Amino acid sequence: MLIHLFRLLVQLTVAAVVGLLFGHFFGSNSGLVIALLIMALPLLFAYISLGRLDSYIKNAAIGDISGYKGAWGEIFFRLQRLISQFRKRQLEIESQHARFIEAFQASPNGIVMLDDQDQIEWCNEIAERFLGISFKRDALQRIHFIVRRPEFVDYIKASDYEEPILIEQMGPTNNLILMIQAFPFATNRRLLLIQDVTDLRKAEAMRRDFVANVSHEMRTPLTVMMGFLETVQSLNLNPEQKDQYLGLMMDQARRMKNLVDDLLTLANIEANTQPAPQKIVSMAALMAMIQNDAQALSKNQHQLSFDISAEGSLKGEERELISALSNLVSNAIRYTPQGGNVNVSWRVEQSGKGVFSVTDTGSGIAPEHLPRLTERFYRVDRSRSRETGGTGLGLAIVKHIANRHQAELKIESTLGKGSTFTLIFPTERIALATPVVQ
Repeated sequence: MLIHLFRLLVQLTVAAVVGLLFGHFFGSNSGLVIALLIMALPLLFAYISLGRLDSYIKNAAIGDISGYKGAWGEIFFRLQRLISQFRKRQLEIESQHARFIEAFQASPNGIVMLDDQDQIEWCNEIAERFLGISFKRDALQRIHFIVRRPEFVDYIKASDYEEPILIEQMGPTNNLILMIQAFPFATNRRLLLIQDVTDLRKAEAMRRDFVANVSHEMRTPLTVMMGFLETVQSLNLNPEQKDQYLGLMMDQARRMKNLVDDLLTLANIEANTQPAPQKIVSMAALMAMIQNDAQALSKNQHQLSFDISAEGSLKGEERELISALSNLVSNAIRYTPQGGNVNVSWRVEQSGKGVFSVTDTGSGIAPEHLPRLTERFYRVDRSRSRETGGTGLGLAIVKHIANRHQAELKIESTLGKGSTFTLIFPTERIALATPVVQ
């Protein structure tokens, strides 16, 4: 400020001195004119500079001003620096805004911002997919005009957002269960958080079904055993009748023991999420063990065939492999009528993969049941499964053991002709050199 005042005083002094000199030689009027002209030159320069500044501002080209010195040069320099700082700050804000948008887009949850009129101000792509909306098309549209589910409309209008709401049959294929909760912010604005809880609800339903199935499976043998015990206690039975009743009770006790054993096996496998170890297990010895168990279970009522034409061993947990392979063989025997065929084979393909296959000539399985066979307690024919002693957990155990060994379980079946269950082990799980048993 002092510099500008000093410059003004200098200009006034110069104008006064020159005016006095001209007045002395050419008269007072001439001196006054010359002094005014000297004073007018800075004003003219200032007017021209203001015009250029106005032109640069209109064309948004402040940064292009150059060639000025003195007071106007300093003014333009400071103005350019201020605009440069403003632009830098604007770029930082835009970059920060873009990062926020990217973060919201990367969220697995849907996010919708509503204004004080419940109009859509912004939403991410997940919310578009969940609610079937399009931000480009539906921006500034009232949310309940687009999502017309009665429970959702009531929730938005009620303004009570302490608890979320659940809406079923949402999403592109109407198969999602969404949990939606509104969070007020700013002035009468709301943020909708939308979560896909489909898997969580399915898991809860599976747990409920699991408890119900276990209770049902345990209730039947317990009821039978209690009935026989009451009979033995209340009636005077001869030794043969007692032996008969005790044998039936033993069968029910074995059934409950098998169920508990399978539940414990399944729980242990599910709790261990790590891949199975790489211990070499001889397939020749494994197949011989499974063959002995199969013959004992069949009691010469089926035509059993075991083919281990390929040399090679598996790398994995021996106890789990025995459980998985024997489950497939025992299932085939249980569900194959008397006189039917059960063929078991092991081979190593040219690709290096190991294939264990069990084919039976049983009644087969309808296509609609195939996707659910590995669910716990899922049975195609419940009464027949109980008659054969099955617990409904065998294929669930096989599936989890296969996952632990990076193997694939394939099920092929034709109703009335039979089924084929195949475990395909990756090359990493195959040991071509069979270890020598000492």
